[in-house]
Amino acid sequence: MRITSRTRVLGGLALIGTSALVLAGCAAAPEAPTETAVAVDFLPCMVSDAGGFDDKSFNQLGFEGITEAATEIGVEAITVESASDSDYAPNIQNLVDQGCNIIVTVGFALSAATLEAAAANPDIEFALIDDAADGDFDGTVDFPNTKPIVFNTAQAAFLVGYAAASYSKSGIVATWGGLPFPTVSIFSDGFAQGVAYYNEQNATAVTVLGWDAANPDAYAVTGGFEANDVAKTTAQNFIDQGADVLLPVGGPIYQSALAAITDSGKDIALLGVDADLFETDPNTQDVILTSILKGIKTATYDVVIAAAGGDFSNAPYIGTLENEGVGYAPFHNFESKVAADLAGKLEEIKAAIIAGDIPVASYLG
Repeated sequence: MRITSRTRVLGGLALIGTSALVLAGCAAAPEAPTETAVAVDFLPCMVSDAGGFDDKSFNQLGFEGITEAATEIGVEAITVESASDSDYAPNIQNLVDQGCNIIVTVGFALSAATLEAAAANPDIEFALIDDAADGDFDGTVDFPNTKPIVFNTAQAAFLVGYAAASYSKSGIVATWGGLPFPTVSIFSDGFAQGVAYYNEQNATAVTVLGWDAANPDAYAVTGGFEANDVAKTTAQNFIDQGADVLLPVGGPIYQSALAAITDSGKDIALLGVDADLFETDPNTQDVILTSILKGIKTATYDVVIAAAGGDFSNAPYIGTLENEGVGYAPFHNFESKVAADLAGKLEEIKAAIIAGDIPVASYLG
């Protein structure tokens, strides 16, 4: 366990501007700022998963969101990194003991520990990134003090799958994950649907390795989210099978894919998840085609600001293309390498997905 910052708590009240929180799926984007009275002794806190806050992806975006919210409130957040899953419960309890008002946990792996803490501490608010907060699987949020922050990334992955199929020269693309959780496989599922749509529209037969919607139990996974030899070998195996576009889903495992691409000496494109890897990791700039984006930073900021203003709700935040909670990054250095009409076509498909004219299946509906 490592506490990366300590709180500086001030007394009194402050007026701050805050965006209205999107509390339900398919809702509109946040409204214009309104004046909200916030107690500046409100203490926001966060626990990372094992990827750490410097993963240039998932955890980093959550960290940036809570840091920005804390700065606006006028306090300093307490943020605690986890080195392994055995740290989750102790780290959460550490924050409970320090008097945190809201504890944001980053990732579905922290779900059980978070829900246990929420049940034991009904006066503390919890927000779970990438988890439905439904430990008993009855379709509803378990506790009034737990807020799910989830993202229908299948919609954005559909667009990136279409782009990958358009770009591929070998006609073979690949995707795999760290662990077979719905919040991971949703990327690969949406990606495969986008490739299938490209094939349908263009009479092509681009093949997807690593994911088969008809057999989800066969999903290719590395067994964790660490950038290690297993993750690199997984990427290398797909390269050996002829894949020239790779979508690894799971924080730092993209670094292993990058190493495999470099070692191969082949012209292979990498796809990122959560953050725009072109911006967060300059080492990817020669190979990154685009990234599937999650609005983790904005969602975290909105939830913390709303809670500080006394407007916490356990209604799920669901990021979609419509409310800009998910999206895709620019092609950056690949703009001259993709089809001239690709960007325009993706915008047409995006509009059709939002309108419901192109269905994209996912566990979120």
